[in-house]
Amino acid sequence: MDGAAFRKMHGLGNDFVVLDARRRRLALNGVGARRIADRHRGVGCDQVIAIEPSARADAFLRIFNADGGEVAACGNGTRCVAHLLLRESGRQQVTVETRAGLLRACAAEGGLISVDMGPARLDWRDIPLARAMDTLHLPLSAGQGVLSDAVAVSMGNPHAVFFVADVMAVPLAELGPRLEHDPLFPERANIGVAELRSRTGLRLRVWERGVGITAACGSGACAAAVAAVRRGLAERRLDVELDGGRLTLEWRQDGHVLMTGPVATSFTGELSPDLLAP
Repeated sequence: MDGAAFRKMHGLGNDFVVLDARRRRLALNGVGARRIADRHRGVGCDQVIAIEPSARADAFLRIFNADGGEVAACGNGTRCVAHLLLRESGRQQVTVETRAGLLRACAAEGGLISVDMGPARLDWRDIPLARAMDTLHLPLSAGQGVLSDAVAVSMGNPHAVFFVADVMAVPLAELGPRLEHDPLFPERANIGVAELRSRTGLRLRVWERGVGITAACGSGACAAAVAAVRRGLAERRLDVELDGGRLTLEWRQDGHVLMTGPVATSFTGELSPDLLAP
């Protein structure tokens, strides 16, 4: 088997190995994705993304977390691939298909990329949760009350957002994995801790399921913005400051969440055939 060309990209430090599988089919599965994502023996990344053909959009995105689990959505990864498709096509807008649905993206001012992440899903069945409950106030806590009273939001993947006084004071590396695997989340969950800075600004850190703490989480930023508005803490348009930088979010009146931020290419290369071997 020959190797495969790849592009290492990131959105605010949330990093991806991007493979173009539109003309050459790649036998990529969870095992191969885990090898590629390994930061010591592979390329190293938070997610592996394969760009595949789509009959409904400009491309289909197959997304694997670093642990090899295939997921439906990745906000920063979608922006990175959208940047490639926009540059390749010369158009002002592209549409990508994910397991979470069709997402439209366009170029914004200053070289930024905007993606319509679709509607925020708020019903307990859509998160999904293990049983019926109010998603605005989850009966969930950790660290002897350090984290409690979360808001659940699905952006095509499940999120639990906790509001805290100081995100840096939360031992997220300790509490994140415990909450990710809580029985309340049959598909596990991304765990966000958000600190309100103003009506138009949040500070956010995210433990991503199957990955760990990431420099930035696009869908997590969307979920945090929606959670803040639902609690009456913020305006519908606000900036979310993550470890890696800033995203601008807007929860529109039609329920869709628009996310805008930068993307970058770190380097390109070719994967060893061993990384893709069955």
